[in-house]
Amino acid sequence: MRTPRDARRGIAAVIIGALALLGPRAEAQTAPVTMEWLSWSHFRFTSPGGKVILTNPFVTNPDSPIKVADIVKADVILVADGHGDELGSADEIAIKTGAKVLAPGELLRTYFEPRKVPEAQLLRLNPGDRQRLDGITVRGVNSVHGSGTPDKMYGGPALGFMIQFENGLMVYFAGSTAVTLDMQLWAARYKPDVAILPLSDRREVEDVVEMVRLLRTENPNLKTIIPHHHRLKPAPGAPTPADLESALKAAGFPVRLLNPELSRSYELRK
Repeated sequence: MRTPRDARRGIAAVIIGALALLGPRAEAQTAPVTMEWLSWSHFRFTSPGGKVILTNPFVTNPDSPIKVADIVKADVILVADGHGDELGSADEIAIKTGAKVLAPGELLRTYFEPRKVPEAQLLRLNPGDRQRLDGITVRGVNSVHGSGTPDKMYGGPALGFMIQFENGLMVYFAGSTAVTLDMQLWAARYKPDVAILPLSDRREVEDVVEMVRLLRTENPNLKTIIPHHHRLKPAPGAPTPADLESALKAAGFPVRLLNPELSRSYELRK
């Protein structure tokens, strides 16, 4: 005969089991995203659930602290366009690690398929598309930029990415885009917390400041701005992260500029 004590034990066992199942999920909703800048536009994000996302893995550039051999884990590779510094070594890393490559269909067909990246790892992502990957959602947005490949093929539309992690953090990786009024729509729609914006040597700092203004449209969440596409020692006359920081302060925006040190790990929270 089942006693009240037995019933209580049964209920306790069910509760403990449920908490055990919810534990990892709850932790993923509160733990930070870790980010490392590995030079140029190559970032490595580790999600609260342990997924590793790489952007534009250009590991052969002169500032890169790592090579393909140093990358032992990658789950997702985001490729913004067909230019060599965006493609980087994405094909080699995908074959080595089994990572999924997210890029426009044209780029997958003209660049990655001929390089023998398994079809199951190639996930099409065009502007307006989304891919859901184990609690992480990646959305493709427009980028005003070219996309011709080193093989002189059309690589499809250039992309930026809205990356939403398990803890709700929304990171906008802009790729190489010029400033565009589309940014105010994405701000209102996706409300990014972090924006990683291009600061290459032919860009105007004021244009990046304008990007920030647009990305704050109906978006009080935007708190952190991170530059990319710049050398560790910018060429004479090229804009620097310090220039951008000064311009953002002069504009009075309530954001901070995070100028990451090479290979240092940073925690990003909602």
